[in-house]
Amino acid sequence: MSEVNCIKLLRNQKSLSINGISKTLKINWRTAKKYADEDQLPKEKTFHKKGMMYESNWGVIVSDWLAEDQKLKKKSRRTNKKLYSDLKSMGFPGSYRTLCYFVKDWREGKDLVDEETDLTDGEKDKNYERLNHPPAEAQVDFGITEAVKDGKYIDVHCLVMSLPNSNAAFCIPLPGENQECFLHGLKTAFKQLGGVPRKIRIDNLKAAVIQPRGRHEEATYTNEFQQFAGHYGFEIQACNPRSGHEKGNVENKVGYVRYNFVTPAPVVKDLQHLETILKEGLEKDRQRLHYQKQVPIQQLLEKEQPYLLALPEKEYPVFKEEIVKADKYGEITLDKTKIHIPKGYNYGQLHVVKYWDKFKVISPFGEILHEDYRPYMQKNRIIPWISILKSWVQKPRVVTYSRYTPYLPGRIYEYLKIENLSIRKERLMWLIGLLANREMAEINDQFYELINDQPEELKDPELHPYDVDWAKYDQLQSLSPEGSEGQ
Repeated sequence: MSEVNCIKLLRNQKSLSINGISKTLKINWRTAKKYADEDQLPKEKTFHKKGMMYESNWGVIVSDWLAEDQKLKKKSRRTNKKLYSDLKSMGFPGSYRTLCYFVKDWREGKDLVDEETDLTDGEKDKNYERLNHPPAEAQVDFGITEAVKDGKYIDVHCLVMSLPNSNAAFCIPLPGENQECFLHGLKTAFKQLGGVPRKIRIDNLKAAVIQPRGRHEEATYTNEFQQFAGHYGFEIQACNPRSGHEKGNVENKVGYVRYNFVTPAPVVKDLQHLETILKEGLEKDRQRLHYQKQVPIQQLLEKEQPYLLALPEKEYPVFKEEIVKADKYGEITLDKTKIHIPKGYNYGQLHVVKYWDKFKVISPFGEILHEDYRPYMQKNRIIPWISILKSWVQKPRVVTYSRYTPYLPGRIYEYLKIENLSIRKERLMWLIGLLANREMAEINDQFYELINDQPEELKDPELHPYDVDWAKYDQLQSLSPEGSEGQ
């Protein structure tokens, strides 16, 4: 543009001729004429597809074929290879890749409809709609995480309830995703919220949905879930199958809770302890600003409270009953686990009442034959201590700040936190040898006896100074800020 402006300056203000401008700037006469006397106005660009598919009839032919195939069932439509073969028989000079690019562009520009409907002329709008969530509407979903209890991993199914209007969330840890856990989790979330949302959107949870929502029919819910919803007064909204984006707020919240509050896995006494940890963490998290409204989430939640339904006066009892029969060994199957029931084979039928965490077995005469925690409350996974300790042997300094350090039993942790790294490495090797035949909890319980059985070179006070009064330590163990409390 600087050169163009120079040409116009010489022409209009210096009154040079076209030949003079051409000689002065040493440019072609036609170039000088073009920019000196013609207006250089900006023009909008028009974009056109180029290539043989667009500049000849080949593209028209393929478009007609694709339009015809759209009216047929998918299995009756021609593949790209078949289209290319038919084109080649007509003298098509292009390549297979050229055809594939054209077919892709054609399909992206058309509104693809259901196989049983006619082809429409409109284009499919792929833009997202900016959603406006009214207050007192909630979304619910499960997410799986883990915690450490009694020195072992346990799987935790977290029921997350979010309110998109305020972006507040509530999380209830549960041992499973069955109906009893689901309803108990909802009831607990309502208590924490201090009210009941008017509408709750769920996906096709087996605990609540019998028949998923179809294209022309509504979802079918279990009788228990409908009764629960009627008691609390909320409206159920079901998502379409494989449409997690319809409850995108809670989908994001599940990941947010997992990565911010339970990663790495916390050490807990039980699920109630983990529930308290999550409740306190989420309450503190509501002090941050809403990502869009730039107002603390807690303030938005308080404004949303008046729109909630009141909690009913009577608490909804969550349980499930079924009739079972014990085998000749007096065992019944509960949660895919065989359970022995005293005198169970004496009766033709047994009445089982299942709660989210416990169960009881009742005889036909009303006698409670057995009651206990449900089998999945006892499920756990051993922490792979051998592989962890072997990695610590390579880097003994990491022992005091590893993500696995809080999972160590108190005595083991005190034993390993010695500052001398060479001695720490020896102690790690000694523990690895013990773990070949014992579990970490067993080593912790028998620690006094095992210490006395150490190799002689580890007992040498000069090589291996070890002066700890374990009796005093046991008395103060519950007050120690490090290690695993209550193990």
